[in-house]
Amino acid sequence: MVDKSKRILVADDSVMTNKITSDILKKAGYEVIDAFDGEEALMLIQQKKPDLLLTDIVMPKMSGLDICGIIRDDPAYNLMPIIILSTAGQEEDKLKGLELGADDYIIKPFNDMELLIRVKNLFKRIDRNRFANPLTGLHGNLDITMEMTKRLDAGESFAILYIDLDNFKAYNDYYGFLRGDKAIKLLADIIVEVCKKTGNAGDFVGHIGGDDFVIITTTEKMETISRAIIDAFDHSVMFMYDEEDLKKGYIITKDRIGNEMKFPVMTVSIGIVINEGHRFSNPLEIGKTAAEVKAVAKSFDGKSYYFIDRRRS
Repeated sequence: MVDKSKRILVADDSVMTNKITSDILKKAGYEVIDAFDGEEALMLIQQKKPDLLLTDIVMPKMSGLDICGIIRDDPAYNLMPIIILSTAGQEEDKLKGLELGADDYIIKPFNDMELLIRVKNLFKRIDRNRFANPLTGLHGNLDITMEMTKRLDAGESFAILYIDLDNFKAYNDYYGFLRGDKAIKLLADIIVEVCKKTGNAGDFVGHIGGDDFVIITTTEKMETISRAIIDAFDHSVMFMYDEEDLKKGYIITKDRIGNEMKFPVMTVSIGIVINEGHRFSNPLEIGKTAAEVKAVAKSFDGKSYYFIDRRRS
């Protein structure tokens, strides 16, 4: 389905190619703006702020490659997706365009379906990345809320795993944010890998932010996934510490009120909430219950643990 709110700028000095390309996109439901040279294209980008640029490489006044370079260096427009139109034999120019930051290319002449598929897929990828967590690339908060709402509206029974690290703040303060990010990435990679190996094809993985993650799965798989995450993390976390700290079994840093304390090696806590019998009506209710359940899981100091809320409506 085409998002009719999307605006595409077609820049090509060939009147015939420009018209053919524009007609294909308009027929599919996109709003199209035409430009016939590089300077006009750049002016229209600044004035009309299109959602995607489809540009020929060779144009008068300014080439498509020049436009790519200018856009990617401008913070106001550098996230705009770009597709380059090239002809057979322009291999070097095509590679230069990709090097400058173009997202895709189409070789002329092209058929209608190829053009529309490439445009649609690029919009889909850009929109998905826009809502993704920048550190892990996983679905962010908006996607998580939408997924929960969709499943609730469909009347599905499912289990939601809320996952986070214990003693992460102390680790982040002690080793610095770069190693803290590595710890978050480690947990993300474990979650994704475990879901691939032991979960269902339709399972959903999201990154709420920081060291907080969520998995939406079935009740049949929730404990298998939880145990696998805990086993993998408890094994891998040892490589995140310096040898001397690992031998001691703790690090010393300040707590939230400034007192020096010993913090043991990080563990992982998982609170599991079940939506059986249409227990919840919206994601806020799920989130409130999840906070309670995860607090129980985190109360088992010094060990990774998962806790299931088996209450019913």
